[in-house]
Amino acid sequence: MTRLNSRQPSSRTPGDVFDLPHFKSMIQRTLRYVSAGYPVHYTGPAGIGKTTLALHTAEKRGRPVTVITGSRDLSREDLIGAYSGYSRKKLHDNFVRTVHKIEENVSENWVEGHLYKAVKEGHTLVYDEFTRSSPYTNNLFLSILEEKVMPLYGAKRNESHIRVHPEFRMLLTSNPSEYAGVYETQDALFDRLITIPLERMDVETETAVVMKRTGMKKEGAVKIVSLIKRVNEQLGGSGSPLSIRTSIMMADIAYQHAIPIEGSHPAFQHLCLDFMMFPLQLQAGEQTNNVEALILNECRNIKEGS
Repeated sequence: MTRLNSRQPSSRTPGDVFDLPHFKSMIQRTLRYVSAGYPVHYTGPAGIGKTTLALHTAEKRGRPVTVITGSRDLSREDLIGAYSGYSRKKLHDNFVRTVHKIEENVSENWVEGHLYKAVKEGHTLVYDEFTRSSPYTNNLFLSILEEKVMPLYGAKRNESHIRVHPEFRMLLTSNPSEYAGVYETQDALFDRLITIPLERMDVETETAVVMKRTGMKKEGAVKIVSLIKRVNEQLGGSGSPLSIRTSIMMADIAYQHAIPIEGSHPAFQHLCLDFMMFPLQLQAGEQTNNVEALILNECRNIKEGS
């Protein structure tokens, strides 16, 4: 589903997590590039925090933030705007008793797209998973970034374009090209972006994120994050099918229901199997039969108090 959303900066994101070295340098560099007028593009596998990082960085600018989520169905009309329905006005003139006059005016209603509003008012645009939108739709951004104008293709407006507000900035995110549903993006657009690849966080950073998102204490969070890391290394390979989302969801359930983070506990074993089995089976292919044994073996290695 396409998400178009405009919002004001908020303090919802836990700022102290972004003070960790993994994020801090990246945020500083991004703000430096964006302040100079260059769009920044975060790319990397799913579940490593690209969108959260982009939103946090965008909000630090202190400008309104507009979020657009790419999809195959996203069109230029969604971004620019379109005429929607009609307005009808009737004027009854009975000023002279013997004369009854009626005037009726019909006009189309123009609805601004979120990109139109962002460009016109100088928002910070976060274009999430932009490679899921078609190159035809994304061609619109070439003139925005290069000529600093947004053409109003097929909008039936009197003006052919609008000028880009001097405070308008862009942050983009994408998954690698091998992911399903991702288009190959035109070189002309990539050439205008500063692309920063994101790698998996280290254990310290992931632990801090899990603690902030779930309320779990450090000892338990470290156990879960380290378990996910070991399983990924043994079976996931370079694909790393288990992301930080897996760690967060497992920690959240364990915290809410007081499940001990120890390998001999049946509830924790079920938690590990339920959250890890399916994505690992997809990755494993012919090794599917080994997945359950691998998970349980690594799970049982977690001792109480270790």
